[in-house]
Amino acid sequence: MDFLRITIETMVGFAALFTLTKVIGKSQITQITPFDFIAAIVLGELIGNALYDKEIGISMILFAVTLWGVLIFTIETLTIKFRRVRKTLEGSPSLIIRRGEIQRDLLKKAKLDMNQFMHLLRDKNVFSIQEVEYAVLETNGSINVLKKFIHQTPTNELLNQTPKAVELPVTIITDGEIVDENLKEIEWDLEHIKDEVEKQGLTIQDVMYAEWTQEKGLFVMPF
Repeated sequence: MDFLRITIETMVGFAALFTLTKVIGKSQITQITPFDFIAAIVLGELIGNALYDKEIGISMILFAVTLWGVLIFTIETLTIKFRRVRKTLEGSPSLIIRRGEIQRDLLKKAKLDMNQFMHLLRDKNVFSIQEVEYAVLETNGSINVLKKFIHQTPTNELLNQTPKAVELPVTIITDGEIVDENLKEIEWDLEHIKDEVEKQGLTIQDVMYAEWTQEKGLFVMPF
Protein backbone atom coordinates (compact mmCIF):
# COMPACT_ATOMS: atom_id res chain seq x y z
CA MET A 1 0.00 0.00 0.00
CA ASP A 2 2.90 2.36 0.74
CA PHE A 3 4.24 1.89 -2.79
CA LEU A 4 0.81 2.63 -4.24
CA ARG A 5 0.40 5.71 -2.04
CA ILE A 6 3.85 7.05 -2.98
CA THR A 7 3.16 6.40 -6.68
CA ILE A 8 -0.16 8.24 -6.60
CA GLU A 9 1.22 11.18 -4.59
CA THR A 10 4.27 11.40 -6.87
CA MET A 11 2.08 11.57 -9.98
CA VAL A 12 -0.21 14.14 -8.37
CA GLY A 13 2.76 16.22 -7.19
CA PHE A 14 4.35 16.07 -10.64
CA ALA A 15 1.10 17.13 -12.32
CA ALA A 16 0.65 19.97 -9.84
CA LEU A 17 4.19 21.31 -10.35
CA PHE A 18 3.92 20.95 -14.12
CA THR A 19 0.63 22.88 -14.13
CA LEU A 20 2.09 25.56 -11.87
CA THR A 21 5.10 25.99 -14.17
CA LYS A 22 2.85 26.37 -17.20
CA VAL A 23 0.67 28.95 -15.41
CA ILE A 24 3.58 31.03 -14.12
CA GLY A 25 5.37 31.12 -17.46
CA LYS A 26 8.67 30.29 -19.15
CA SER A 27 10.55 33.13 -17.46
CA GLN A 28 10.70 31.05 -14.29
CA ILE A 29 12.84 28.52 -16.17
CA THR A 30 15.16 30.78 -18.13
CA GLN A 31 15.58 33.73 -15.76
CA ILE A 32 16.35 32.53 -12.25
CA THR A 33 16.27 35.44 -9.81
CA PRO A 34 16.91 35.06 -6.04
CA PHE A 35 13.15 34.84 -5.45
CA ASP A 36 12.74 32.18 -8.16
CA PHE A 37 15.59 30.18 -6.61
CA ILE A 38 13.91 30.17 -3.20
CA ALA A 39 10.56 29.28 -4.75
CA ALA A 40 12.04 26.29 -6.59
CA ILE A 41 13.70 24.96 -3.44
CA VAL A 42 10.55 25.33 -1.33
CA LEU A 43 8.34 23.68 -3.95
CA GLY A 44 10.75 20.75 -4.19
CA GLU A 45 10.80 20.36 -0.42
CA LEU A 46 7.01 20.53 -0.20
CA ILE A 47 6.56 17.67 -2.64
CA GLY A 48 9.59 15.63 -1.56
CA ASN A 49 8.77 15.64 2.15
CA ALA A 50 5.09 15.00 1.54
CA LEU A 51 5.74 11.80 -0.41
CA TYR A 52 7.22 9.96 2.56
CA ASP A 53 4.95 11.33 5.28
CA LYS A 54 1.94 9.05 5.75
CA GLU A 55 0.00 11.77 7.55
CA ILE A 56 0.12 14.09 4.53
CA GLY A 57 -2.46 13.26 1.89
CA ILE A 58 -3.04 14.36 -1.68
CA SER A 59 -5.33 17.19 -0.61
CA MET A 60 -2.58 18.68 1.58
CA ILE A 61 -0.04 18.42 -1.25
CA LEU A 62 -2.38 20.19 -3.66
CA PHE A 63 -3.20 22.85 -1.06
CA ALA A 64 0.49 23.56 -0.36
CA VAL A 65 1.41 23.75 -4.05
CA THR A 66 -1.61 25.93 -4.83
CA LEU A 67 -0.90 28.30 -1.94
CA TRP A 68 2.76 28.64 -2.91
CA GLY A 69 1.72 29.11 -6.53
CA VAL A 70 -0.60 31.96 -5.56
CA LEU A 71 2.25 33.64 -3.66
CA ILE A 72 4.60 33.31 -6.63
CA PHE A 73 1.94 34.55 -9.05
CA THR A 74 1.22 37.54 -6.81
CA ILE A 75 4.90 38.49 -6.63
CA GLU A 76 5.31 38.10 -10.39
CA THR A 77 2.25 40.29 -11.00
CA LEU A 78 3.62 43.00 -8.71
CA THR A 79 7.00 42.99 -10.46
CA ILE A 80 5.31 43.32 -13.86
CA LYS A 81 3.06 46.23 -12.85
CA PHE A 82 5.37 48.20 -10.54
CA ARG A 83 8.95 48.96 -11.57
CA ARG A 84 10.05 50.02 -8.08
CA VAL A 85 8.82 46.73 -6.60
CA ARG A 86 10.64 44.90 -9.39
CA LYS A 87 13.98 46.35 -8.31
CA THR A 88 13.44 45.31 -4.67
CA LEU A 89 12.36 41.73 -5.41
CA GLU A 90 14.43 40.89 -8.48
CA GLY A 91 17.37 43.28 -8.17
CA SER A 92 18.77 45.34 -11.04
CA PRO A 93 21.56 44.82 -13.60
CA SER A 94 25.03 46.13 -12.74
CA LEU A 95 27.35 47.78 -15.26
CA ILE A 96 30.53 46.00 -14.20
CA ILE A 97 32.63 47.39 -17.06
CA ARG A 98 31.95 50.94 -18.27
CA ARG A 99 33.88 52.29 -21.26
CA GLY A 100 36.56 49.66 -20.76
CA GLU A 101 37.05 50.34 -17.04
CA ILE A 102 36.12 47.79 -14.36
CA GLN A 103 33.82 49.23 -11.69
CA ARG A 104 35.49 47.64 -8.66
CA ASP A 105 32.81 48.77 -6.20
CA LEU A 106 30.08 47.01 -8.23
CA LEU A 107 32.25 43.93 -8.64
CA LYS A 108 32.71 43.77 -4.87
CA LYS A 109 29.01 44.39 -4.26
CA ALA A 110 28.15 41.47 -6.55
CA LYS A 111 30.47 39.20 -4.49
CA LEU A 112 32.60 38.42 -7.55
CA ASP A 113 36.36 38.01 -7.60
CA MET A 114 38.39 38.43 -10.78
CA ASN A 115 38.63 34.69 -11.42
CA GLN A 116 34.85 34.33 -11.32
CA PHE A 117 34.42 37.43 -13.45
CA MET A 118 36.87 36.18 -16.08
CA HIS A 119 35.03 32.85 -16.12
CA LEU A 120 31.79 34.68 -16.96
CA LEU A 121 33.58 36.62 -19.71
CA ARG A 122 35.03 33.46 -21.22
CA ASP A 123 31.50 32.04 -21.39
CA LYS A 124 30.85 34.90 -23.82
CA ASN A 125 33.98 34.07 -25.85
CA VAL A 126 35.86 37.03 -24.37
CA PHE A 127 39.36 36.12 -23.23
CA SER A 128 40.72 39.59 -22.61
CA ILE A 129 39.20 42.48 -20.68
CA GLN A 130 40.85 44.77 -23.23
CA GLU A 131 38.21 43.65 -25.76
CA VAL A 132 35.29 44.85 -23.60
CA GLU A 133 33.68 48.27 -23.77
CA TYR A 134 30.67 47.41 -21.56
CA ALA A 135 29.77 44.38 -19.46
CA VAL A 136 26.42 44.05 -17.69
CA LEU A 137 25.88 41.61 -14.83
CA GLU A 138 22.25 40.55 -15.08
CA THR A 139 19.93 39.78 -12.16
CA ASN A 140 20.13 36.02 -12.85
CA GLY A 141 23.93 36.01 -12.48
CA SER A 142 24.78 35.86 -16.19
CA ILE A 143 26.82 38.51 -17.97
CA ASN A 144 26.32 40.23 -21.31
CA VAL A 145 29.15 41.93 -23.15
CA LEU A 146 29.39 44.73 -25.70
CA LYS A 147 32.82 44.56 -27.28
CA LYS A 148 34.88 47.50 -28.42
CA PHE A 149 34.35 48.47 -32.03
CA ILE A 150 37.64 47.02 -33.24
CA HIS A 151 36.85 43.60 -31.74
CA GLN A 152 33.24 43.17 -32.85
CA THR A 153 32.39 40.28 -35.17
CA PRO A 154 33.29 40.25 -37.96
CA THR A 155 36.31 42.08 -36.63
CA ASN A 156 36.39 45.59 -38.01
CA GLU A 157 40.15 45.39 -37.73
CA LEU A 158 40.17 42.84 -40.57
CA LEU A 159 37.89 45.08 -42.62
CA ASN A 160 40.22 48.06 -42.10
CA GLN A 161 37.43 50.13 -40.56
CA THR A 162 38.26 53.42 -38.87
CA PRO A 163 37.94 53.03 -35.08
CA LYS A 164 35.09 54.95 -33.47
CA ALA A 165 33.46 55.18 -30.08
CA VAL A 166 31.07 52.41 -29.01
CA GLU A 167 27.81 53.53 -27.44
CA LEU A 168 25.68 51.73 -24.89
CA PRO A 169 21.96 52.42 -25.48
CA VAL A 170 20.43 54.05 -22.40
CA THR A 171 16.97 52.88 -21.31
CA ILE A 172 14.81 55.95 -20.66
CA ILE A 173 11.26 54.55 -20.31
CA THR A 174 9.98 51.09 -19.36
CA ASP A 175 6.34 50.12 -18.90
CA GLY A 176 5.12 53.72 -19.10
CA GLU A 177 7.50 55.01 -16.42
CA ILE A 178 10.65 57.10 -16.73
CA VAL A 179 13.84 55.46 -15.46
CA ASP A 180 14.99 58.40 -13.36
CA GLU A 181 18.41 57.00 -12.50
CA ASN A 182 19.36 56.86 -16.20
CA LEU A 183 18.57 60.50 -16.97
CA LYS A 184 21.99 61.65 -15.75
CA GLU A 185 23.57 59.44 -18.43
CA ILE A 186 22.12 61.64 -21.20
CA GLU A 187 21.79 64.92 -19.28
CA TRP A 188 18.10 65.29 -20.12
CA ASP A 189 15.37 66.49 -17.80
CA LEU A 190 11.75 65.35 -17.52
CA GLU A 191 10.39 68.11 -19.73
CA HIS A 192 12.84 67.32 -22.52
CA ILE A 193 11.75 63.68 -22.52
CA LYS A 194 8.07 64.63 -22.57
CA ASP A 195 8.69 66.95 -25.53
CA GLU A 196 10.53 64.26 -27.49
CA VAL A 197 7.79 61.70 -26.83
CA GLU A 198 5.01 64.16 -27.71
CA LYS A 199 6.71 64.81 -31.07
CA GLN A 200 5.81 61.21 -31.88
CA GLY A 201 2.19 61.73 -30.83
CA LEU A 202 2.53 59.86 -27.54
CA THR A 203 2.60 60.43 -23.80
CA ILE A 204 4.96 58.81 -21.30
CA GLN A 205 2.19 56.40 -20.27
CA ASP A 206 1.82 55.23 -23.90
CA VAL A 207 5.44 54.09 -24.13
CA MET A 208 6.34 50.48 -23.40
CA TYR A 209 10.07 51.01 -23.99
CA ALA A 210 12.31 53.90 -25.03
CA GLU A 211 16.08 54.06 -25.37
CA TRP A 212 18.55 56.78 -26.37
CA THR A 213 21.83 56.75 -28.25
CA GLN A 214 24.00 59.67 -29.33
CA GLU A 215 23.94 58.59 -32.97
CA LYS A 216 20.24 57.74 -33.39
CA GLY A 217 18.63 59.83 -30.67
CA LEU A 218 15.47 58.59 -28.91
CA PHE A 219 13.87 55.32 -30.04
CA VAL A 220 10.30 54.87 -28.79
CA MET A 221 8.21 51.69 -28.80
CA PRO A 222 4.57 52.24 -27.76
CA PHE A 223 2.36 49.63 -26.11
